Amino acid sequence: MHRRLHLVFIGCAAALCAALPAHASQPLKIRVAHLPNVTHAQALIAHGTGRFAQAMGPDVAIDWKVFNAGPTAVQALFAGEIDLAYLGTGPAIVGYVKSRGQALRVIAGASDGGAALVVRPQAGIHGAADFRGKRVASPQLGNTQDVALRGWLHDHGLAVMEKGGDVRVMPMANPDQLTMFRQGQIDAVWTAEPWVSRLVHEGGGVVLLDEREIWKEATGGRFATTLLVAHPRFLVAHPDLASRWARAHAELTAWIASHPDEAKAAVNAELKRETGKPLQDAVLNEAWSRVRFTTDPIPASLDRMARWAFDQGFLGRTRPDLSQIVDARWLTIAPLAALTPERR
Repeated sequence: MHRRLHLVFIGCAAALCAALPAHASQPLKIRVAHLPNVTHAQALIAHGTGRFAQAMGPDVAIDWKVFNAGPTAVQALFAGEIDLAYLGTGPAIVGYVKSRGQALRVIAGASDGGAALVVRPQAGIHGAADFRGKRVASPQLGNTQDVALRGWLHDHGLAVMEKGGDVRVMPMANPDQLTMFRQGQIDAVWTAEPWVSRLVHEGGGVVLLDEREIWKEATGGRFATTLLVAHPRFLVAHPDLASRWARAHAELTAWIASHPDEAKAAVNAELKRETGKPLQDAVLNEAWSRVRFTTDPIPASLDRMARWAFDQGFLGRTRPDLSQIVDARWLTIAPLAALTPERR
């Protein structure tokens, strides 16, 4: 009797399961990192508006992850927790070299410019020689502006304290920079937008050096600030999705150039959501004026950034080979009008 009831139960359960609709398969999740900076405008707009969802298709879910600085995002790439990332040049190079190319490839540029050295007027800094004995902040050890700061100091015959010099470089989160700058606890900051403009408008700072100035001779003033990178495993496993993302990124980059007011509004809305506070109009407009949005990774600037990183001990004892860091396949699918600001 028990066996008969058991068979009846199994038969009823099977019939019930057959009558129910089949569950749809789970969408493929793409994990994408970015920073809450104006120089990451494409990511901010796409994150806030869902603009890339249609391009990726209904079978793909985008899992956005927000980081304070690039080196932390690189650690996530190392751990296999990120598929795509909007990343500063310095961390991208360090991550590529330290992983021997196993953690990331550059598949496009995202922004050019948008970084500067800001000083407190009371600090008495008027040129490179005045940095002796001063306290200078950067967003994080090994991030793009940290590497540029240390490289610039080295090029001017100055050394940081940990290398026997007398310039104290203090890596810290951007909000902490602004607080300590106001309090007079740091003398200068090398950072990216919108923090450059916030230090000026909210902290009373003065831009001593727009980073575009130091790139004039090498690249005509152009340098990659933010890059779009991908984990190689993602590129191999999902080349179709990588292509879709690269195209959507290029199209959004072109849209930003042709619709600056709408783009600024979308960026500010997402910054408010991610940080709890929108930028003042004056801050946003000044920050925007220092940045160009482009899919060109500007390889010449990567080479110089690699030299700075190597000279400061971030890349080991052998000069890095960056010949394979840019995977140009994904740039070829972008609309030509979106490749550089000059072609728009």
